[in-house]
Amino acid sequence: MLFTFEQRPSDSSFVQAIWRTQSERSASFISTAAIHWEMVLMRHKGKTTLTVRGPETKATPVPVPADAEWLGITFKLGTFMPDLPPGALLDRHDVNLPEATGKSFWLCGSTWEFPTFENADTFVMRLEREGLLGQDPLVDMVRGGHQQSLSIRSI
Repeated sequence: MLFTFEQRPSDSSFVQAIWRTQSERSASFISTAAIHWEMVLMRHKGKTTLTVRGPETKATPVPVPADAEWLGITFKLGTFMPDLPPGALLDRHDVNLPEATGKSFWLCGSTWEFPTFENADTFVMRLEREGLLGQDPLVDMVRGGHQQSLSIRSI
């Protein structure tokens, strides 16, 4: 088996799911098209990288190194980071956030401790509290079938 995979729901209104996985051997897989964006932490050979990945309009091959671990926070439709809008990250235009120390990274001029599977909800709450996450209310209204004062073309 290439991966062992675990996923859990989140208490946050911003988060679709929190997941983690690890690879047993080197290989590749096909990443499916996806409408959500994610923050993905990878640990491999003693190095930790936090990547912000955008939505994907097509399936793409992705290399998988052996003996690596990942933690992912998949955000709900309509959730965004003002400094990293999902459209700028579209189709593998990923952004690796700079490492500050072995246990932290830089985001918007501050250091942040790498999240864990257990504290990912707290990490997201801190992003929200610091104004680094937002939600577009129009997305929820459209998905809920509510009348809009905008034309469907504008949406």
